[in-house]
Amino acid sequence: MTNTYSDYPIGTPGKAWGKEEKKRWLAAQVKHRSYFDDVVVSLEKLSHEEYEVKQYGQLKYEQLGYSDYPVFYVKVGEFDPNRASVLVTGGVHGYETSGIHGALDFIKTASKGYADKVNIVVLPCISPWGYETINRWNPFAIDPNRSFQNEGPTHEANLAMKCVEELKLDVLMHIDLHETTDTDNSEFRPALSSRDAIHQALWDIPDGFYTVGDSSRPQPEFQTAIIDSVKQVTHIAAADEAGKIIGADVKYPGVIHYDKKPLFLCGGFTAAKFVSTTEVYPDSPNATPEVCITAQVAAICGGLNYVLS
Repeated sequence: MTNTYSDYPIGTPGKAWGKEEKKRWLAAQVKHRSYFDDVVVSLEKLSHEEYEVKQYGQLKYEQLGYSDYPVFYVKVGEFDPNRASVLVTGGVHGYETSGIHGALDFIKTASKGYADKVNIVVLPCISPWGYETINRWNPFAIDPNRSFQNEGPTHEANLAMKCVEELKLDVLMHIDLHETTDTDNSEFRPALSSRDAIHQALWDIPDGFYTVGDSSRPQPEFQTAIIDSVKQVTHIAAADEAGKIIGADVKYPGVIHYDKKPLFLCGGFTAAKFVSTTEVYPDSPNATPEVCITAQVAAICGGLNYVLS
């Protein structure tokens, strides 16, 4: 199955979007859920004795007809400047629901079990507007997960990078929580084709969990530990007929690689030795929202158990 920019209702075939097309795209977006009810309230309920919750910035989107969104980090337990740190990021793509709720569930159910061994920082929802409107992009039709560079084009990525820099973390492990959904083919790749006037073929959506390692620091045993942990919760994605997952070669079961830094991916912006991007498939007939959230927590714990062993 193929797709081109001519299939998308916004834009002119052969012409990349300008300001007017981006305004039309933004006007078509609809709020589906509340970041404040689902994320902020959950953070407010955390014990002040066990967690430190701090606002690290604000996304000023009220002028666009939405909200000004405060964004937060969570520190777990007591911090020791002589210990390494673990960074968990969720909601870089706001529409990938279990990334946000997996980060929140990890904070509440599992993080304290590791807090005496390593410093833990969680940024549970980097893109709250994307969460509310179920979008991959921010309101300016820019993908935050292609924007993690110095003075990059999105406030979402810039604020997250500045937060981590100011915390002066010695990041040993960074795990970034994502999903691959059916809407990647039905909405977001067609929109990308239209926005850039560059053909984007549909890819086979893998049924199951997989990870994206960094080709510059692959750490196969670390990636395998994550897969082994998650397979206790849900199934692992198989390679397609070409031996690939979303167009990338499968290096070992359930694991592909991207060169993350040149792509300005969230998983590439730290110097962490151990880096992984999780990918859950929420549209599987064999998955539920609860299973997807549990799989994200299992991925974090599997990585931590390996790194701390």
